[in-house]
Amino acid sequence: MKATGIVVEYNPLHNGHVYHAQQARETSKADVVIAVMSGNFLQRGEPAFVDKWARTKMALQSGVDLVFELPYRFATAHAPIFARGAITLLDAVGCSSFCFGSEDGDITPFTNSLSLINQTETVYETVIKKAIQDGRSYPNALKEAYTSIQDNTSQTQLADLTKPNNILGFHYMEAAQCIGSMMKPTTIQRRGADYHEADLHAHKVASATGIRKSYFSTGSMDEMEPFVPQATKDILFDWQAERGHFGNWETFYPYLRYTILREGPIRLASIADITEGIENAIYRAALKHDAFQPFMAQVKSKRYTWTRIQRMLTHILTGFTVEQRETMPAPSYLRLLGMTGDGQTYLRSVKKHLTLPLISKVATLSNDSLTMDIRAADLYAMALGNCQHVPKIGLDYLTPPIRTHHFGSNDSK
Repeated sequence: MKATGIVVEYNPLHNGHVYHAQQARETSKADVVIAVMSGNFLQRGEPAFVDKWARTKMALQSGVDLVFELPYRFATAHAPIFARGAITLLDAVGCSSFCFGSEDGDITPFTNSLSLINQTETVYETVIKKAIQDGRSYPNALKEAYTSIQDNTSQTQLADLTKPNNILGFHYMEAAQCIGSMMKPTTIQRRGADYHEADLHAHKVASATGIRKSYFSTGSMDEMEPFVPQATKDILFDWQAERGHFGNWETFYPYLRYTILREGPIRLASIADITEGIENAIYRAALKHDAFQPFMAQVKSKRYTWTRIQRMLTHILTGFTVEQRETMPAPSYLRLLGMTGDGQTYLRSVKKHLTLPLISKVATLSNDSLTMDIRAADLYAMALGNCQHVPKIGLDYLTPPIRTHHFGSNDSK
């Protein structure tokens, strides 16, 4: 059987994501689509709208055959590390290709851009280093370095690396090259709203950002209904009935604030991504503000993007330290969250050839990275609260991989 891979967050899964999975299958002529999906905390440093189990159900009912969890260390990292973790897992599970959505919609510009950066690596890295030393954010440093090497080439068909999906796509290709993967990269044109677009429009494809904004501003799921498949609607309605609310920083802020004030600046300095004394600014803001938005407004500066600060806060909440991060240079397992019948058949056919251990029960592996995943899931569940008097702490130990016979049929809750 032939497999193609995609990297997803599904926060939540919407019509554009269904199109991506369909096109990945069709363009690669694959038998199965394999998704590497972030857990309960995401790449932009946010709690997920709903947990990884709910999003796995969405995926399996919307065109995906296998879902593996991207470990916390990679799921909450900046783009190059995020991409490296995801591509490593897709390669380890035997994908012959991977497919990403992009603003360009053509793989040639990405191939050209990767080749150009390889040819000018010394200059490129020097510009990045100097820009960061001068106080530029990492994304702006990358933009400056890329612009500088573009000025010295006659190649005109290059990827626009100011666009969020193009940036991630480029890093996926860069990661595949770095690990020596034989997977073929493919891309499809992103349809509808831009990645960060916050408004919902008349077309049937909206951004996940817009969908979440709509819910949190109205408290209703009515506006989002045209933009998500039936499986997502059903799962979100069930979640709302059980939990009453969805994941965001406003809900999580009391736990974050408590952690910041308990730890104090000295201990905060040991947390991953905390640098250059920003722990003091974070501590002072937590002392003053009892809501997330004014807290962030005080901490935010030109040197640190909103996303970078959110990643710091995620690590503070979960207690993820610099020392822990250094012990996790690459993914060390394949954590299975769910599968269709075709996905299960594929796994059986490649099980002996997997290059990382397959984990379907977390009790079978003692691993620092897996322990971090479990801790993050438990803290997420605690912040949202239990539903219907059923404890949600320890779900990683209690929940087997979700199985569906085919899209739209779920036989495991």
